[in-house]
Amino acid sequence: MIVDQAIYRRGSRKTITGDISDAFDAAKAGGDDCFLWIGMHEPTREELDLVADELALHPLAVEDAVNAHQRPKLERYGDSLFVVVKTLHYAEPTSQIEVGEIMVFLGADFVVTVRHGRANPLSAVRARVEAAEEMLSAGPAAVLYAVCDEVVDTYSAVTHEIEADIMQLERAVFSPGNRDVTAEIYSLKREVLEFRGAEDPLVPVLQDIVKGRYELCAGTLEYFRDVLDHLLRVDRQVDAHNELLNSVLNAHVALIGLRQNQDMRKISAWAALIAVPTMVAGIYGMNFVHMPELKWAAGYPMVWGIMIFVCLLTYWRLRRSGWF
Repeated sequence: MIVDQAIYRRGSRKTITGDISDAFDAAKAGGDDCFLWIGMHEPTREELDLVADELALHPLAVEDAVNAHQRPKLERYGDSLFVVVKTLHYAEPTSQIEVGEIMVFLGADFVVTVRHGRANPLSAVRARVEAAEEMLSAGPAAVLYAVCDEVVDTYSAVTHEIEADIMQLERAVFSPGNRDVTAEIYSLKREVLEFRGAEDPLVPVLQDIVKGRYELCAGTLEYFRDVLDHLLRVDRQVDAHNELLNSVLNAHVALIGLRQNQDMRKISAWAALIAVPTMVAGIYGMNFVHMPELKWAAGYPMVWGIMIFVCLLTYWRLRRSGWF
């Protein structure tokens, strides 16, 4: 559906109440310093076709915008650009990352934003652009910058949430109880890889913009350079988080192996302790006739004393060696 539509001319906004055709005609009548911004959220094919027919959007780009599930990219279709960025929403109760998309159609006198998912509502972006007359003077390129800046800022916030989750897993791994958190580590690692799939392909897109490979307002290049710098910082953090999760997983596996070895040592120690009286009792259970100590009055207590002494000696030696 269409969330908002307005015409911007010389830093002022004019809301369009009619249909798309009226909005486009009004934008063309406004002159060279006027552009139209139409914001849509999860539109149907019919809704987007109405906009596409008026603005002559390429059918392949329209199909991508309707179906979503695109990788971050920037493509040129005639005189317009089609940009895809991934949005992220961090669900704190489950530590899951929900991925959405924002598609931006960019022309000389129009910009159409199509958002999928609940992350990064563009109402705040529109208010920010409208509050900056200098930014509005840059035209549609300013909208693209504001969208990318908002998305990358969200990336930075998500990295802090993931870092907190990793620290919590580290505490769980090295806690005295050392509960099994293998599934949690794998789950968070999967979220980090999904995060990387959202932000990493956006790096070359912004690099191409900064290098001037696409025709945008020259006054916005320094702003895109700032967004790129923030994105590269996020990219390094995501790589660091992935490596740190590998280290946490390796440490967890090593501690589990150490605990299993300790358990096996304790089992072996108890087996050695029990073997002593078992051996002595087994010998006397053979019912040999010619065993002198059987005829002694102190023979039975003596055998018990020997078994207890040997057991205590074995326990003492094993305990000193750390097997108990």
